[in-house]
Amino acid sequence: MNHLYKAVLLISILSFWGCKKDFLETDPSSEFSETAVWTDPALAETFLNQIYFRLDEPLSAGRMKSNLVDETHYRGNAASRNFNNSLLTPDDIPSWGSVIRYRSWSDLYKSVRYCNIFFKKVGELPVSDALIDGKTLTDRMTGEAHFLRAYLYFNLSSTYGGVPLVTQVYELSDDFSVARSSFAETIDLIVKDLDQAAALLPVVNSGNALGRATKGAALALKSRVLLYAASDLYNTPVFPGYANTELISYTDVNRTVRWQAAKDAAKAVIDMGVYQLHKANPAPSDPIAENLNEIFLSRQTEEDIFVKFFTTAMAQNFGLYSSPNGYHGWGTNAPIAELVDDYEMADGTRFDWTNPTQAAEPYLNREPRFYANILYNEAPWRTRPDDAKGLDPLNKVQTGIWQRWNAASNSMVEVYGVDTRKSTIEDWNGSYTGYYIRKYLDPSVNSQYVKQALTWRFIRYAEVLLNYAEACIELGLDDEARTYINLVRKRAGLPGVTASGAELRERYRNERRIELAFEDHRFFDVRRWVIGPEAYKPIHVAKIVYPLKTDKTTAERPNITHVAFESHSWKNKAYFLPILRAEMNKNTLLIQNPEY
Repeated sequence: MNHLYKAVLLISILSFWGCKKDFLETDPSSEFSETAVWTDPALAETFLNQIYFRLDEPLSAGRMKSNLVDETHYRGNAASRNFNNSLLTPDDIPSWGSVIRYRSWSDLYKSVRYCNIFFKKVGELPVSDALIDGKTLTDRMTGEAHFLRAYLYFNLSSTYGGVPLVTQVYELSDDFSVARSSFAETIDLIVKDLDQAAALLPVVNSGNALGRATKGAALALKSRVLLYAASDLYNTPVFPGYANTELISYTDVNRTVRWQAAKDAAKAVIDMGVYQLHKANPAPSDPIAENLNEIFLSRQTEEDIFVKFFTTAMAQNFGLYSSPNGYHGWGTNAPIAELVDDYEMADGTRFDWTNPTQAAEPYLNREPRFYANILYNEAPWRTRPDDAKGLDPLNKVQTGIWQRWNAASNSMVEVYGVDTRKSTIEDWNGSYTGYYIRKYLDPSVNSQYVKQALTWRFIRYAEVLLNYAEACIELGLDDEARTYINLVRKRAGLPGVTASGAELRERYRNERRIELAFEDHRFFDVRRWVIGPEAYKPIHVAKIVYPLKTDKTTAERPNITHVAFESHSWKNKAYFLPILRAEMNKNTLLIQNPEY
């Protein structure tokens, strides 16, 4: 080995001295120079890919923002519990870093910088008039950069309010101190970027461009942006003592104009005629819950507007993290009882624990979205792994307790279901709530060993219909609002709503809560509607017991109740996140959000 090493070293030295003068000037084989990127459209397109990759979605990390609002519970996680009690400070936003990928202040501005670099360099690309999906490659990529920058600034504005608007590429010699723009100015820049994106992007993409932003994606995001901007948080005096209200709200009284703009933006997407609800008109005998599951298990549907494809199962942890522990899952993202109670009955009426029939069998005759979204006790699921087959030959979720008589000890014993926290299989991973998430779980995948590769839907058509309905409600157009709410309900197998006024608003808000559950909407809806105290309160979980009868046999049907479990509480400061002290120290022009 010593002789071989010397021989190789000698050859290397001779080769080095025998090379041309430009030996040290060759590009590394594993990366491209800046000059190369901006002379090759394919490399410029790859440059944009990294921005797409950095868009926040929960399937990769396996943790959802639903754990930070009244949707799900992250088992035993102290940071999430602290967040849900508004224990936020400029030194710590608990759980935000672990739950949210690439959504911190610094991460978002890093992605904004990438967009600004593209705008600075795109003029150096060679010009081609060739059309792909009706647009030149340069126009399409420029439209994508405008869309992505708008998306990033919207992420910032929806958590911080008005933010520093950086539209140029800063160098090391530049002054990085930039003051926060007003909330109105921030929204104006986002809308301007989206209008430019819509003008440059194709109506549809094909081939390898599938998954990139389209005109419809730009218009749909504009619909969401303007809906948020018209909402209570930014138009009512939530923080009357705050000296810089322009940073977190509008200061004019043109709210009707804003609702109209939100309505028009949503209608622009509808009028494109490109999108439709997946299986929008089911027959009563159709498997509606299965139809709804298809939306989230299919690679593509006619409802998709802006999505992220996973062509290989790369680092998508959601299946493992969310599956029941009796399937060797980790039981995170577990639905709480408050959400379960908000699913309607099959006839469209509210579920009611004071109704003896409903309370006796709370999982019977619920609306199809309940069965599509929630794994509950006795819900059918996939075949058990080998070490659990003997514990559950029926392949049904077990979150209950069976009271049985032990003749040997002459006493009652409790046998815990295989998916509980006292299971014989990974009890530390069991859900605390008695429920598991069903939406975005692929039953064909053994998540213990194989990672899912499901498509994440950033924006889908059902949201646009609901955005339009909400704007109509706030403009007093109840008939129009009901029409579009009922399109969503019809697809879900439910009768239409007939309410008006304040009652219609409440029915709409619950409809949005259920239709868009676990899709990263509820966190922001609670804030923009200024309903923090309603959403952040002590949560409940299911207690499911198959009681021992007087004849010492176990009842076939369980007693099911929802019992108090964990304290959540609200402070108004949590309507916005704090700007971390590290960022404040870097930029002395920044003004902190209220009550921090």
